[in-house]
Amino acid sequence: MTQLVRLLRVAYPHPTFPDAPYERTAKAVQDADAENLLTAGLADLDEAAGGDFGALSDAEATAALERIQDSAFFKLVHSTTVVALYDDHEVWDLLGYEGASYDKGGYLHRGFDDLDWLPAPRIAEYTAEPRVEIGSAANGKAF
Repeated sequence: MTQLVRLLRVAYPHPTFPDAPYERTAKAVQDADAENLLTAGLADLDEAAGGDFGALSDAEATAALERIQDSAFFKLVHSTTVVALYDDHEVWDLLGYEGASYDKGGYLHRGFDDLDWLPAPRIAEYTAEPRVEIGSAANGKAF
């Protein structure tokens, strides 16, 4: 479990996330392992890491993962993690996602433009010469 959580932290890095979402995701990967790929896959990962994946730096661990990215094991981990990790409600809170809006009347009156995590847009009026039309549609009108 420790090695699988380490793999998830390297492949899906979110330094501010606590361990719990990664641990729940690791459990989901274990549950999804119908073909018993985990044991051999983690052993292959250690081999790709030169012995001990857990002892590698993040950059070295990423390189080891890249060496096994075409394996059935890595495909299992990836396909399960992209759903399990990012469908975790604790992760939603950490990322600022407020959840589905349909049952609350949609986003129109609930902050569809509430992008406080982005910088304020620079809005400036275009004051240069008008742009030259470069083509026309089949009906002869410029576009």
